[in-house]
Amino acid sequence: MRKSTGNKENKKDTSAEASPKRKTPESLVKAIAKKIKTEKSLAKQLGDITPAQVKRIEEAFPVPRLLTVGVTDFHIRKKTLNVDSPSFTPATLPVPGKTTISSQAASAAPFTPRGLTSGTATPNTQPEPQAPAFNPAQIREFTPQAYEPAESVPQTDGTASDHHLSYDPFQMSAVAQAVPTTTQYNPYLEDTSNISNNAAAWIQSQTAFIAPGQPLQYHLYAPIGPHREDLLAYQRHAHDFFMPEALREELQKKAEATFQVMPNSQLPTLDNYHTLVALDTSHRKSAAVFSYPSWVYKATSIKNGHMYTLRRLEGYRLTNERAIRSVKDWRRVNCGGVVSVIDAFTTRAFGDSSLIFVTNYHPLSKTLVEHHFTSTNRYGNRVSQAVPEPVLWSYVVQIASAIKAVHAASLAVRCMDPSKVILTDKGRIRLNACAVLDVVKFDAQRPLAELQQEDFIHFGKLILSIATNNLAVMTSPTLLGFVDQLSRTYTAEFRDTVVWLLTPAQTPGIKTVGELLSGISTHVVDVFDNSLHANDTLYSELNREVENGRIARLLMKLGTINERPEYEGNPQWSEQDGRYVIKMFRDFLFHQVDAEGKPVIDMGHIISCLNKVDAGSQEKITLTARDDQNIFVVSYNEIKKQVNAAWAELQKPSMRR
Repeated sequence: MRKSTGNKENKKDTSAEASPKRKTPESLVKAIAKKIKTEKSLAKQLGDITPAQVKRIEEAFPVPRLLTVGVTDFHIRKKTLNVDSPSFTPATLPVPGKTTISSQAASAAPFTPRGLTSGTATPNTQPEPQAPAFNPAQIREFTPQAYEPAESVPQTDGTASDHHLSYDPFQMSAVAQAVPTTTQYNPYLEDTSNISNNAAAWIQSQTAFIAPGQPLQYHLYAPIGPHREDLLAYQRHAHDFFMPEALREELQKKAEATFQVMPNSQLPTLDNYHTLVALDTSHRKSAAVFSYPSWVYKATSIKNGHMYTLRRLEGYRLTNERAIRSVKDWRRVNCGGVVSVIDAFTTRAFGDSSLIFVTNYHPLSKTLVEHHFTSTNRYGNRVSQAVPEPVLWSYVVQIASAIKAVHAASLAVRCMDPSKVILTDKGRIRLNACAVLDVVKFDAQRPLAELQQEDFIHFGKLILSIATNNLAVMTSPTLLGFVDQLSRTYTAEFRDTVVWLLTPAQTPGIKTVGELLSGISTHVVDVFDNSLHANDTLYSELNREVENGRIARLLMKLGTINERPEYEGNPQWSEQDGRYVIKMFRDFLFHQVDAEGKPVIDMGHIISCLNKVDAGSQEKITLTARDDQNIFVVSYNEIKKQVNAAWAELQKPSMRR
């Protein structure tokens, strides 16, 4: 019966849609009320419903809202809600006499259609959620977590949490626990006693980063480029106009060392010297040579601004004023093999009584100990390297020349320790700290002849220590074993010379420097010839730099002439006659711009134009004024003439009285 009724209602619905006749609102209200009663009777057949539930069904289908619907709105919603629509028909009819809803459903939450709001007859369909757009920025980067072996192993059934599966392959804290605490013997190490018994000692610890200093940019000045050999006799390399890169770099390093300062220095300022810089490479106190700890500083003189070396003897107390006056005698020694002594004085600026010796400063100089006795291997052990015999002969000749000059001034060297002989250049040595012992041991008066004879023994020990690469020679009472080592490496002539120096003269005879020089005359000639070649090399390099100041002189002339505010009462002097061309050439040289108005920085253009002006080239250029009203076509030779004429006019005496 319900099925046939539904078919009839479907037919009525079809006929109603096809009929153009519209029903009145009153008839529609009655039909809706009738339909609600039908739904209530159907609900009662399904089971026992309380009045409260009936009230909720009425609230789900509010009649007042439908009464306010106009004819036009109802016509629009005709397909959504129609009086002729079929009634609700369950898919499975309930069995008569058996309830399908339990009594516990009475306390259930009220049914509220999703999307319905109060006052809305028809539920609005929710739009389907759109898939989120792919955004790589929102993706979290994978970060491995710390791996702990003590954690439980994750189960294979997938029930374990994710945090048990993470580990960090770069975290070695857990792995280090499994490393044995005792180190194994390493046969490749010479000394394993200092290795700590833990795994951390196997890896070197990283030290804190220290920003390097700002050295001079040597490569900006060195002419680096390809070398060609297929040149004609009148052709030259670019290298031929400049000094070699190695020489230029060495000179610039020495200049940098000369002006080096110590920021936040705690060193005091002396009476006539300031900006002290420590030159000692070792912080250990040593009183082996002078019987007092000595320190070396670089300082700037207040009087003339020159750099000097200050040697300080710590804790010295002057007891005799004549002792410090003996330094004046060393000012008369003028020899290339002796560091010149300037002055000596005492001071308490360092917090104690100190004696200061002032000598000339030689930048980047090294002592013979630093040069010959500090060679080490990769394990940090000192390596004994044999010094070539020509180098030793050069040392012998230079020191002999220095001793000759000192003895001629009625003085004695007294100090020839390897730590007090400095190497100022390649193969160039000088005796240093010669006047110190004359002041320190002034009270122990000894004959001058005895001191001069002792200089030869000190001389022989110095050469022997360098040849055998052993500093113990300077303090050893027996030297026979060290002398025997010379026969293995050096010639018999060199060995005989060292033996002669170490052997005291038979009284009443004395040894002189003349005898030494006559015995090694052939080597003196060789050393002298090498010095001549070195002098020729430096002289030829100096010739290349003679005319390198031409561009600087030309720039000075241009700067003096251009934009001169006034000359002899004429404020427009710099822009009149040929000087206006010089001003336009200045703009052509330095103030060029490109098509977009940006400045053109071309060093090659500037240098090329200045060289052409200096040479007086006949090449012509076009000069344009800043207002684009004047254009000149002139040659570089004409510009040179105008520059010389204006410069000569500035140099002539003034016309005014």
